[in-house]
Amino acid sequence: MKVERTKPVSVNPKLATEYAVAVAKEFQRKDIAATRYMGGGSFGRAVLIRYADGTECVVKLLCAAGMLEKETFDLKLLKEHCTLKIPEVFYVRESGGNLPVDAYCMEKLEGKPAMTDIKLLLSGKKLRQSFADAVISGLGAIHAATNKKFGDTLSPVYDSWRMCYGEFAEQVYDIAVKLGKEGAFPKRITQVMAAAWKAYDEIFRVEPEEAVLIHGDLNVLNIMTDDSHRPVGFIDPLNSMYADREYDLFQFRNLTGKRFNLTETYLKKYGASGDCEDKLAFYGLWNEVYCFIRSGVLIPIIMNPLVRNMKRRLNR
Repeated sequence: MKVERTKPVSVNPKLATEYAVAVAKEFQRKDIAATRYMGGGSFGRAVLIRYADGTECVVKLLCAAGMLEKETFDLKLLKEHCTLKIPEVFYVRESGGNLPVDAYCMEKLEGKPAMTDIKLLLSGKKLRQSFADAVISGLGAIHAATNKKFGDTLSPVYDSWRMCYGEFAEQVYDIAVKLGKEGAFPKRITQVMAAAWKAYDEIFRVEPEEAVLIHGDLNVLNIMTDDSHRPVGFIDPLNSMYADREYDLFQFRNLTGKRFNLTETYLKKYGASGDCEDKLAFYGLWNEVYCFIRSGVLIPIIMNPLVRNMKRRLNR
């Protein structure tokens, strides 16, 4: 994982739609009947394309260089193993000519993000548990794919998870401290990070039994549900790798995720390491700081609970 500030190409919704139409026409030389800008994060923009014959696809534009190979490879790899749907990649287009960003066309998954499925959020315990069981079954299928080494899916090279993750965690910490000294990042966060980093060897003293394939960003925005409020698929993996299986669990508690007891359902089914909660606190905080370093955007509604949780774990 590259830990550095990335300056994305500026792509507003109007430009995103124009670029997506051009890519979609390259992919399928058919008339386009309609488009819908679906939104995006720090580095991605997604546009729904509906052709005149009724078929659809989603064009994703990658506004930062160097993401295309990794993102499309991971989608294909996850699709091979997950029992729920992962979008199929149809067409890959590198930047060039009149297209200033990389892009790819993929399958549109029907449904809505679990985050916006209000009926599911407000439903009774039975439906929420059924949802959790199905999500964990799909994630368990991904985790059944293993490797002899830890590391990036494109090239796993580490014998030790502590070493693999430690290199990343140290880079994040060093940059956060530097930004804190420059007044570009809150020192209240780096103070908690300093205490957590000091405890790194203790928190990660026990190595995972195996290196498993992970999604990397499985929060309730990236779990799609159907009209019956059942999970139908996962979208938008981030930095997928062969890793500690518990790395995939910290996102379950972000946003409205706690409502579904996803982490608890996973740990009940597959068991927990002795330091699981400490690791989840560390993973969650470090991931959010990493996202800030990459994008320059701090999201208090996500960051603040992670800082408090890490502090609680350290003060036990």
